[in-house]
Amino acid sequence: MGLLEERERAARQHVEALQAELREAEAVWERFVIARETVGEVLAESHGHVDVPVAVSDEPAVPVAAAGPGSVVPVWRDGLAAAVLAPDYRRIMEILTGHGRSGAGAMDCRQLAAGLGLQPVPAKVEGVRSKAKRLAARGWLAEERPGMFSVVAGRVGGS
Repeated sequence: MGLLEERERAARQHVEALQAELREAEAVWERFVIARETVGEVLAESHGHVDVPVAVSDEPAVPVAAAGPGSVVPVWRDGLAAAVLAPDYRRIMEILTGHGRSGAGAMDCRQLAAGLGLQPVPAKVEGVRSKAKRLAARGWLAEERPGMFSVVAGRVGGS
């Protein structure tokens, strides 16, 4: 039993180290994505392309951009609709919005993965967790308890 516990502890430490490395790699990747999009915006502006604003308000205009896979999740602010999110992120918002309307409360990443039609295996669940954490960090979702996500009031998934 002692050997099993020791191996379990070593495996857990290895997983935690890999998760930390994954978070670090995602942060680096995200910085590159932001840099590439910023350069694209600057180049588009210098060539006379102008984005159409999403909403008119005292806030700076929010450009309408075709969100696709690999898009950066913008920080939520008034007037910003879920339509600016990439499809995977919009689906997470829709699932949590529907779940919240039913009065069921927050969902964990396994439930979200199943709602997305993914197998609830660790690789898929971690991908969903990464996306949900990113949405929470940008103000779209609330992480009520570690790993339990819900839509913040006013941020509707289908809008």
